[in-house]
Amino acid sequence: MTPAARTESAIGLLDQILSQPQQPADRTVAAWFRQRRYAGAKDRTYVTNLVYGILRRRGALEWALGHADAGESDARALVLAWLVKDEGLPDDDLVARFSGAEHAPAPLAAAEQSLLTQLRAAPAPQPDWVRGEYPPMLDDSLREVFGDDIVSEMAAVAERAPVDLRVNTLRADRDQAMASLARENIVAQPTPLSPLGLRLDGRANVAGSAAYRDGLVEVQDEGSQLIAALVGAQPGETVIDWCAGGGGKTLALAAAMQNQGRLLAFDTSAERLEAATHRVARAGATIIETHPLRESAALVASLTGSADRVLIDAPCSGSGAWRRNPAAKWRTTPATIAEYAARQCEILAQAADAVRPGGSLVYATCSLFRAENHAQVDSFLVARRDYRLGSVATRWRQLISDDPPSEMPLLLLTPLENNTDGFFIAVFERKA
Repeated sequence: MTPAARTESAIGLLDQILSQPQQPADRTVAAWFRQRRYAGAKDRTYVTNLVYGILRRRGALEWALGHADAGESDARALVLAWLVKDEGLPDDDLVARFSGAEHAPAPLAAAEQSLLTQLRAAPAPQPDWVRGEYPPMLDDSLREVFGDDIVSEMAAVAERAPVDLRVNTLRADRDQAMASLARENIVAQPTPLSPLGLRLDGRANVAGSAAYRDGLVEVQDEGSQLIAALVGAQPGETVIDWCAGGGGKTLALAAAMQNQGRLLAFDTSAERLEAATHRVARAGATIIETHPLRESAALVASLTGSADRVLIDAPCSGSGAWRRNPAAKWRTTPATIAEYAARQCEILAQAADAVRPGGSLVYATCSLFRAENHAQVDSFLVARRDYRLGSVATRWRQLISDDPPSEMPLLLLTPLENNTDGFFIAVFERKA
């Protein structure tokens, strides 16, 4: 592909991502290239990096285009701004890039020609939402959590995330997994917090490796691994993963239980549970029972007061994972946060009944917002006097290491402070 053809592809792909806000960007990108087999590896890399670069820096690009909010520019304008601000293309090269020739973008209109002067001018002082790359409508909600650190915290969320793996102890230990990866020239280092984590040095085709095919490793962010570890699941117990989704944490719980006991994976989506079955088989997890919640009312009722441990990895805004899905950032609103918070409250109320007296419930989100995190803890403790708040720091010392990242009873992991995705974790103990 020529540079002009790559630019036209980037405009088309970005336009599709922006016009389908409910579709995860990575799926749109994968589908786009499946339909364009002619694109070579270098073409795919350039187009993908350009599109994701724009999604990560959309605030700064919108500001450079003269807008006081994100979402005002179309894909073509954003690509043009990127080529000027980030690639530094001179005007002659831009005119050649936008030539209107076959497979090239249409020629620059008069208004776009004028826009080049604005883009090359010295930038005006940027507000916090631009420097931190987050929607301005979320400023109050984020500032409630991060205060004066909002810019540095959110700038870290805008960076590209590392690739983390979890070692499946049903198949191997960490040294064995590292050695298997190394035989295929995949270099990984132990993660600083998770005792089962590996972090890749750069990018690699993990899914094509023997270590992955043989179930030695699973792709899982270090923060997500820590949530599963803090459940404290033990062999022989009854454990419920109430919002199992794709099954990543369920597999970690099965390994912690050494395939002994009863592990139930619930989710509202039967399709998500079905999609996880190949992962379960590859990992050698034999104790997992999958149950769509909509079809399991009788089972849920029968579990009342019987589970030793329940994990709720609640559906949420996903703001903690914005560095992996930057497109989602720009479609999050206070209304969507409120909708998730209401659903989380319902899930907590339902799942809490399953915990036996003396058992524990771990509530977690991949969210940065207080409404989905601390506010849920406060509401739950008011509603359920049969529960008390446990200490994540204490449980960390019992289960992970002597050096928890915080001494507070509640834990918020962030990309800036911990180099994990943003995760909130609370532990509730049901009174005996």
